[in-house]
Amino acid sequence: MLEDVVQARSTALTSEQYLSDFWPYFQKLQDVFWKLETYQNFREPDDASWRALDAGNWNEAVRLIDERRDEIQEPVRQSRDFSMRRVRIVEKPFTPYVQWELYYIRLRAQAGEDIRVLESDVLPKSGFSYRLPELVILDSAVMYEVLYSADGTLAGARKIVDRGLIDSCRRDVERLFDMGRDLLPYLHEERAALPPPLQQSDSPVT
Repeated sequence: MLEDVVQARSTALTSEQYLSDFWPYFQKLQDVFWKLETYQNFREPDDASWRALDAGNWNEAVRLIDERRDEIQEPVRQSRDFSMRRVRIVEKPFTPYVQWELYYIRLRAQAGEDIRVLESDVLPKSGFSYRLPELVILDSAVMYEVLYSADGTLAGARKIVDRGLIDSCRRDVERLFDMGRDLLPYLHEERAALPPPLQQSDSPVT
């Protein structure tokens, strides 16, 4: 179960070790790549669009995302042998980071990634803790609890290979996925989830 992740036996990885360890598993994927995102603020200083967001320049942040459409969508288009599914937990009012990220990952949804949004207030009602771990699950082979520093910068990961725990957590993430709403309709209905310059646009997510 998701609540057991924090106590699970694991291998501590730095951010560089995590990325190096991740790719061989990713290249062998045959079933589903799962991602559970729960934090509301991150730092992504290597991304020019995020830097524009951090500087308060929403128009530039949006322009740079749109400019990279093909680059952002290409990994999804190449994942023909497995499915990519993501659950994005959001809190209201939406943080600027969440507004930025939802607009960013909508391009991945358009390319075929199954992304659903789940509002945090439903978690306790459904038997889940309010604060869930950030997880990446690759089939039943490996699960990473992704770790961040206090300011939201990637700090590394805990690598878990206990197949029983991985499968239990995967079932929990599948349940959260079933409870969520598809990203693109969500953005059409929840205009406040969009970057401020696009909240009044007629068709900002297509």
